[in-house]
Amino acid sequence: MTQAPLLNISGLHKQFDLDQGFLETVKFKGGKITREARSVHAVNNVDLSINRGEALCVVGESGCGKSTVARLVAGLLQPTTGEISYDGTRIDTLPARDMMPYRRKMQMIFQNPYASLNPRMTIAQTLEEPVRYHNPSLDRAEVHDKVASVMRAVGVDPSWGVRYPHEFSGGQRQRIAIARALTVDPEFIIADEPISALDVSIQAQVLNLMLEAKEERGLTYMFITHDLSVVEHFGTKVAVLYLGSVCELADTRTLFDNPKHPYTRALLSAVPQLKDDRPNHIRLRGEIPTPINLPAGCPFQSRCPSANSRCSAEKPRPMIQSDGSTVACHAVEEDRLT
Repeated sequence: MTQAPLLNISGLHKQFDLDQGFLETVKFKGGKITREARSVHAVNNVDLSINRGEALCVVGESGCGKSTVARLVAGLLQPTTGEISYDGTRIDTLPARDMMPYRRKMQMIFQNPYASLNPRMTIAQTLEEPVRYHNPSLDRAEVHDKVASVMRAVGVDPSWGVRYPHEFSGGQRQRIAIARALTVDPEFIIADEPISALDVSIQAQVLNLMLEAKEERGLTYMFITHDLSVVEHFGTKVAVLYLGSVCELADTRTLFDNPKHPYTRALLSAVPQLKDDRPNHIRLRGEIPTPINLPAGCPFQSRCPSANSRCSAEKPRPMIQSDGSTVACHAVEEDRLT
């Protein structure tokens, strides 16, 4: 019997309106007054699923919609259309009170450790607050013991609890942010580029800490990143986003050994390698289309060396390949990639 996914995203769309109010929608074009409401199409028909114990890495260029997907899953944003289900229950339409149990099961680690911690609260106060909120039956001593245990697990001395965030380095702050997520014993963690603001020497430490927590606590991850070398080390599955759409979805090893979508190939060719048998760097020409006015066909058509008239007119549908990966590309479907 196939296990149902822990998280399932279906037909997810998110648009942000640029024009607020009537006057901003009024335009003067061709000698006529018209109304035009502009929107940023940040996420476009995304389908993803994550099984228990997996680490799904969502990758792509800046502005491709990675963080928006993360915030939609976490409930920080509401989708324009589409469905988000957690453990078989649709959660994107739940009222705040019914959503509360899922807040505990799903935690988020943010990108900037300098902005994600309250500067007016000590570390102990920061970590004890979610424990008290989600476990009102615990007394003060039990809360303190719980927080101290989690702090030791992430390599933070419990005696540091009396200090404030400004007294710590970026790597230490991110460890504290990870501890805050772990204090409520979550099942699923959304990590939005948690190491991009850290020194390279600290990144490996934080990644290894997250992997250890995954093994010890049976965690499932949605890991947002633009660093493909991190993906190869951390992820079990990879979703490649371009302009808010998933262009390729595959197991990590499959994606790195045999990338199919032209955009995925270009991304992987940009990863520094010490091997001589890697393909030369693929230089993409053209500009990324604006998410305000999306192209009619494939979103990658203006930069793809294999694009033809079909790519300009028809949006490609995700198709399952023989190795289990899913690719949305007419050139792959027609077997005309060089």
